[in-house]
Amino acid sequence: MFSKSKINEPGTPATPSTDAAKPASPAPSSAPASDFKSAAPKAKPPASQLSTDLHITGNLKTTGDIQIEGTVDGDIRAHLLTVGEGATVNGECVADDVVVNGRIVGTVRGLKVRLTSTARVEGDIIHKTIAIESGAHFEGSVQRQDDPLNAGGKAAPRAAAPKE
Repeated sequence: MFSKSKINEPGTPATPSTDAAKPASPAPSSAPASDFKSAAPKAKPPASQLSTDLHITGNLKTTGDIQIEGTVDGDIRAHLLTVGEGATVNGECVADDVVVNGRIVGTVRGLKVRLTSTARVEGDIIHKTIAIESGAHFEGSVQRQDDPLNAGGKAAPRAAAPKE
């Protein structure tokens, strides 16, 4: 577009070069701004936290992560659910990953369920993989399912279904 010889030439007037630069400057400045917005990766939002002094009556649902430190009387559905050491949940907990440090009274459904040594669970656990640390208290039944997030009961075996 521009050549070095024209810019450095002593006989070149200043007005033609500035006129030539004006039409070119709006296009490059707007193009990188739009490229930057579309190319920028979206950061994962931080986990939602419910503090120790919070008592919630009702259901919680999120596609993100949640950390409970207070008391929840209701069902919880999340991607990653962490129940803090002093927390109490009275209801069903459904998440891809469930980490229990505190107390849950109700059914726990998760692809990965982990009960730490301070966990207290009174209810059934339906999981794909489970880890129970020494010292955890658990009263209920444990059932492995390939799709534990499906609340419709036992998952039908996929191999039995004919493919067309």
